[in-house]
Amino acid sequence: MPCCLVITASIFPRITLAVMGLTGYGGRAFDGILWPVLGFFFMPYTTCAYTIGINERGELSGWAMALFIVGILLDFGSTGGGARYRRRYYRVGR
Repeated sequence: MPCCLVITASIFPRITLAVMGLTGYGGRAFDGILWPVLGFFFMPYTTCAYTIGINERGELSGWAMALFIVGILLDFGSTGGGARYRRRYYRVGR
């Protein structure tokens, strides 16, 4: 199960979060609704990684921590990549 979730989450993180929330898989990782909703909008890769890590290991240690760090890097990379493209586009267009 975690392998399929990781592959799907790497391509479609928000769809994966919605499916995890509907099936109850995401509810076991979070106590309330605030963090999953914020994660859905602002850091979907990190939220998916945290949910998978907590459900499979019970804590963030070992490979679960590595997956969580990769999720953080993917979130920051996807945001930074858009800014880099925007700077390059406007510099060439002027």
